[in-house]
Amino acid sequence: MSELKSGLFITVEGSEGVGKSTCIAFIQAWLQAENLPLVTTREPGGTPFAEAVRDLLLTPQQEPVADITELLLMFAARAQHIEQVIKPALAEQKVVVCDRFTDATYAYQGGGRGVDFQQIAQLEQLVQGALRPHVTLLLDMPVADALQRAAKRGELDRIESQTIDFFERVRQVYLKRAEQYPEQFHLVDASQPLEQVKQQVEQILAKVISQYVSL
Repeated sequence: MSELKSGLFITVEGSEGVGKSTCIAFIQAWLQAENLPLVTTREPGGTPFAEAVRDLLLTPQQEPVADITELLLMFAARAQHIEQVIKPALAEQKVVVCDRFTDATYAYQGGGRGVDFQQIAQLEQLVQGALRPHVTLLLDMPVADALQRAAKRGELDRIESQTIDFFERVRQVYLKRAEQYPEQFHLVDASQPLEQVKQQVEQILAKVISQYVSL
């Protein structure tokens, strides 16, 4: 098994239908082939408690869910996830691959819902302290095309059922954050054929891992 110099926190971000699940499965297989210690997880979720919160967030509700309620639930699940899964794995010098993290909160609750970014930043600091992803792969493609893909998966959850304008705002915040944090973000053109997407992801992984593996 290869030895990491330290824990490595990789997140995969993107709107509905961009192919995150396929990408994460490829990342997982690639890292396993490199004999790297690996934890794959997701947000919201990742622990039994956080998965229960996920169900609450994504299940359509009879009553309107206030935007601040949604935001607080996201961070409640994240706090549990960090303490129970992410921090312990990083302390054991493992690679943590997470399907979405706080950048999704800025995109969905900030961009999509219109929640004040400063409120998100305050909760980010409270819940995470200095913890941030080392690397984020942002899968990006035109919203209309991505939503067509998502619709083929079957019944949509409470957040997937939002309007196309909602997802356009989500995408724009993601792209803005990629501009703001170029050291963290790697933009992947998810509209390419799958093999080309995999090639692009593999190039990113090889470059990143070379910086973290002891020779």
